[in-house]
Order: sequence, then structure tokens, then C-alpha cells
Amino acid sequence: MSEPLQGRSIDPADEAQLLSTIDRWVEREVKPIAKEFDHADRYPTETVEQMKHLGLFGATISPEYGGLGLPAGTYAKIVMRISQDWMAVTGIFNSHLMLALAIEKFGTPEQKSAWLPRLATGEIRGGLALTEPDAGTDLQGIRMTARRDGNGYVLNGTKTWISNGIEGSCFALLVKTDPDAQPRHKGMSLFIAPKQEGFRVGRKLEKLGYKSIDSGELIFEDYRLPADNLIGGVEGQGFYQATGGLALGPDQRGRPRRRHRRGSAATRRRLRPGPQDVRQTDLRASGDPAQARRHGHPGARRRLLTLDAATKFDSGERCDMEAGMAKLFATESALENSIESLRIHGGYGYSKEYDIERLYRDAPLLCIGEGTNEMQRIIIAKQLIKQGGIA
Repeated sequence: MSEPLQGRSIDPADEAQLLSTIDRWVEREVKPIAKEFDHADRYPTETVEQMKHLGLFGATISPEYGGLGLPAGTYAKIVMRISQDWMAVTGIFNSHLMLALAIEKFGTPEQKSAWLPRLATGEIRGGLALTEPDAGTDLQGIRMTARRDGNGYVLNGTKTWISNGIEGSCFALLVKTDPDAQPRHKGMSLFIAPKQEGFRVGRKLEKLGYKSIDSGELIFEDYRLPADNLIGGVEGQGFYQATGGLALGPDQRGRPRRRHRRGSAATRRRLRPGPQDVRQTDLRASGDPAQARRHGHPGARRRLLTLDAATKFDSGERCDMEAGMAKLFATESALENSIESLRIHGGYGYSKEYDIERLYRDAPLLCIGEGTNEMQRIIIAKQLIKQGGIA
């Protein structure tokens, strides 16, 4: 049996060695190409191969299946370090690991054995396919359906803004197996969906920033999947598996926690710490960090928020409020500091010769992606009220 996703730990010396390896790789291989690849919106194929060798595609997958089995706290530190120089490449393996997490946390033993080893090596790469043209934050509004047909399902619909959609080969696909279910979330299921007949990429979506990671439109037309590809083997669990379930551990009696946030995709990929490190890069690029910090908030605070959320995740505690606080604070700081950094540089900040304009383009996405900041405020307020933190 693999060890529980929560409760993992790593020896401090091993963590330090791992992070040192990441630092050297970023300095030698990532930092020198970030500007060129971003401006060309070029997919970093060679960098992806290097990330395979480093084990990043299996970073949080259990060693039983060939992964590194890292705790969330260590994983967060890895993404922090890479994001300081190029946030986009972290999205390539982070989205992929959300697919792996859904399978490892909710899949059947057969699904884990069949898929996780190949995900851990990067042989198969992919992500989450949740968003649709008319359904983003409110996932209950999705229209894609899966109709039972003999020993399998026939799926029809469209997904959009899917990270790794073009270069990836497999996705955790959220659909409605019972479109008439009330409440709506009870009619949703999550499937393991590899690219095959009936599944095609519509188009690559051009973006203001966050370039070099492909965002695609995925089209499914009479796409057939065996029943064995239904994650967990039971219909109606998909909303929980795709949202709150990925950020929650069991309660003190070992039972899954009750779904706590219907209609929001805000918990997916919530421990990803990239935003605050865009902010850190803003400060470094602005010259004297001490002087630049006058325009923002102390750098340590936003890191502590992220690590606090990661620690709670690792211990199996509920962490949606802490993750929401980290996301809200870090992303708003990133946006504010990208603007201030551009002003500090004057005309040079507006030039493609410097990294500031890239950070300025990347920052707005952080406030709207992975659960809008307006949604974060609602989540935080509700939890504070529930805990008695607001009179």
C-alpha cells in the first residue's frame, strides 16, 4: 500500500539537497531561455525532458508508483524557486500532477497501477479538463455529458483553456453523467481521458502572458471510454474529486470531509505557489530589494502563508481558508508589484529587453485563474464567520 498523501515527510538534509539541485538547474537551464521562449510563445520541449529527468512529473506521486512522494511543503518550495525565473514551466508539471493526484487519491487500485507509473516518468503527461466556454468558476454549469452505453460511456462536449491541452496526452475530464440531477453537483463524474479517436484539439488559445505553456480547446465527439476509466468506479463523485477533494484530507476519524464549497473551482491546484514568486522577481528586477519593498508588503509574509497552507495539507487538516489567503495575498501583491516595477523602470520597464514587461503580462492571470480573487474573499469570509473570527 502507498503511504497516505497527507502525513508525508522528508529529511531536512534531503530537502536541502533537492532544492539545491533545482536551484542549479534553474540557473543553468531555465533562466537563460525564459525571455526568448516567452516572446516566441515556444513550447520548451528540451526543458520538459530535463524535468522528466529531475522527477518533477512524479514529484508528489508515491514512490510505490515510481514518484518522489514529496510532501506539499517541499513541493511548494520547488515551485517557488522555479517561478522566480519562469512561472510558465511550473504549470506544465503542476497541471499534470493534479491529474495524478485525482487518480492516486480517488482511483481504484487498478487505475493507480495502470496510470501512475507512466505519469510519474512523464511518459504520459496531461492535466485537468474542467473549464468549458460557459462554465469556469461555477463548474456546476458544465454541459459536457457522458452517456452510458453497454460496458462504457459515450462523451460529447467541449473544454477550453486547458493547460497542456495540446502537448499533453491524457486528462482528468469532468462531465455530467446525470444532467438532471439536483443538486447539480451530484450528477458529475470524473474520467481518465487519453487522446484517441473522438478526442481532438480545436485550437491553441493565444494569451497575453503565461506563454510557452499551451492552453487549448478540447473537442469530444462520440468519444468512447470504458467504464474502467471512471475515477473511483462510482458515478456522481466527480465534483468532489475535481475541486474540494483535492485540497482536503480526511477528518480526525478518517472519513472524507463533507463538501464545503459547491459551485466553485477555487480549490483545484490551490497549493501552487507561483504568484508570490512573480512578485519576488519583480522586487529583484527593480534593483535594491529593500527600496522596492516600500512599494509592497514584506516578502516573508506571503511565503509563510503558502507554507502554512501546505503544512495543513500535509497534516490532513482542512486548508481551503489558508490556501485562499495565500492565493489572494500573493496574487494581489504580484499584480501591484509588477505595475510598480514597471513604473520604477520607466521606459525600460515597457521594453521587451527587460523581464519587467513579461512579469507585467503574467501577473493579471494570477488574480483570475484557479478561482478568482473575488471567490477567495467569499471563501475566507465564510470560514472566518464559521470559526467565530468575525463578530
